Amino acid sequence: MNTKDKVNDTTDTGSFPIVRRKPPYGPRGNARRARIVSSVLVALLSALLGFGYVAQVRNTESSYESLTEDELVRVLDETSTQVDKLEQRKSELNAQLESIQSAADKQEEAARIAAQNETTNGILSGRLPAEGKGITITVTQGSTHVDASTMFTLIEELRNAGAEVISFNSVRIVTSSYIKDTKSGLNVDGQSAASPYTIKAIGNPEDLQNAIQIAGGVGSRLKVQYNAKVVLKQQESVKIDEVRRSPTYKYAKTVE
Repeated sequence: MNTKDKVNDTTDTGSFPIVRRKPPYGPRGNARRARIVSSVLVALLSALLGFGYVAQVRNTESSYESLTEDELVRVLDETSTQVDKLEQRKSELNAQLESIQSAADKQEEAARIAAQNETTNGILSGRLPAEGKGITITVTQGSTHVDASTMFTLIEELRNAGAEVISFNSVRIVTSSYIKDTKSGLNVDGQSAASPYTIKAIGNPEDLQNAIQIAGGVGSRLKVQYNAKVVLKQQESVKIDEVRRSPTYKYAKTVE
């Protein structure tokens, strides 16, 4: 060994050549990295889902904790009314099914029930006028503009209390109805509406009145917060002539 080789092989400095391991390229390495990334993503999504659930539970609890005793009673009554309506509808459908199954001419009985349901659905969907017991509410705006959110809350309170048919000024309210603010008042389903606002609702007059006039409810808010005049009348016969045309659907089709 010559002198030059001895110099190159010396270990006096304590330094040694560093050999780096090449990354595991190829199908096996890619699959391993994919599993690691997938595990991290699953863990992250699980954590976010858990956080969202906890936040929702806390918000729900806090919203109920802030309600007064009267408001809690109202919420309970509205929930009970909705449950009763669903149970009633379930009984009606079961009775119709049994009627068809026991009929001698099942096709004729099915046609009769279909015609009966068509009238009911026509009223609920707004295609037919309706008349019955209910209330009429007149809201006259004061010095403060009554916003769309408050008026929509009034509509929702009537629905929750069991209102079957509702109209707002000259507009028939349906499930797709909306209310938005304008410079001159409100816009209901594309039609301008100005104060005084007249809302008609067909349903149990006592339940509908309690939903609006309960302490801390939307009726009190209109009077106190917006300085509006609210006049509510129970009536034995509320007639709602406003109707809606059947919508034309571009994508949805009836199942044959």
